[in-house]
Amino acid sequence: MGKKEISIMKILRILLIVLAVLASVFVFIRFYYTKSFSPSASEKFEKNGLIVTVDYCQPSKKDRLIFGEEKDKALVPYGKWWRTGANEATVVKFSKDVTIAGKSLKAGTYTLFTIPEKDKWTIIINGEVGQWGLSYDEKKNVLTTPVPSQQTDSSTEQFKISFVEQPEGGDMVLQWDTTQVVVPIK
Repeated sequence: MGKKEISIMKILRILLIVLAVLASVFVFIRFYYTKSFSPSASEKFEKNGLIVTVDYCQPSKKDRLIFGEEKDKALVPYGKWWRTGANEATVVKFSKDVTIAGKSLKAGTYTLFTIPEKDKWTIIINGEVGQWGLSYDEKKNVLTTPVPSQQTDSSTEQFKISFVEQPEGGDMVLQWDTTQVVVPIK
């Protein structure tokens, strides 16, 4: 091999090392560093053969205005879509066909988005999964439905999704700050 080929090989090795380091930094930031601020959480609901699981990340209030008008510098402005958590978009899985707030949905794995408003939220079940929570393709929505939101007397510091069993199914409850949203699932 001549000096020219050896030089090209050295440059290629250096480029591969730089790419490997950059990829490692990206993975660290995406999967470890950001989760230190908004940790991963999972919730599971089971009843009559129906299994619903939700995988999401939990941001904290940290003395910030969470929901409100955009002009008020709210973290989650009214009327804008939200990934319903932090980091990766929230994933929800249904083992059987269900109805969500009266609307039919086939069994499957979906992304949960919401559009918060003062007195109601729009629940969005989207067919695209696996994306980081900063992208949303409205054309891939498979279900949208409004549900009322309520103000609570106490504040929830860390965003939380939970389930409450009901006679004919369960309610998925979204809570953060002084806002609570109940999503009926049957």
